[in-house]
Amino acid sequence: QVQLVESGGGLVQAGGSLRLSCAASGLTFSAYPMGWFRQAPGKEREFVAAISPIGGNTVYADSVKDRFTISRDNAKTTASLQMNSLRPDDTAVYYCAAASDPFWSSLRRRDANKYDYWGQGTQVTVSS
Repeated sequence: QVQLVESGGGLVQAGGSLRLSCAASGLTFSAYPMGWFRQAPGKEREFVAAISPIGGNTVYADSVKDRFTISRDNAKTTASLQMNSLRPDDTAVYYCAAASDPFWSSLRRRDANKYDYWGQGTQVTVSS
């Protein structure tokens, strides 16, 4: 049974930082592209960042580029999202996701429908 468990969310002031983690189990972690998505109240789920199975490729939404960094530790079966210079419009529930299709393309990894497993989400709130 595949499980993805996010942690690290919380309340932070604008300009601050948070680091989200996604602990994965029940899958061959090093074979799965991983992604982070977020959903704000009243809005659709949107892509944030993705990383290839070995970590050699990454892709970011324009809104978070140069502020967020996605990484993974295959030995620890964990994916992370370092978020710096946070803004109030980053407020959302953040989800990690795993894709069983290892094919990498930036376009494909932005599509939530291309991911097979999802965590329960962690709330990030940025105050102004």
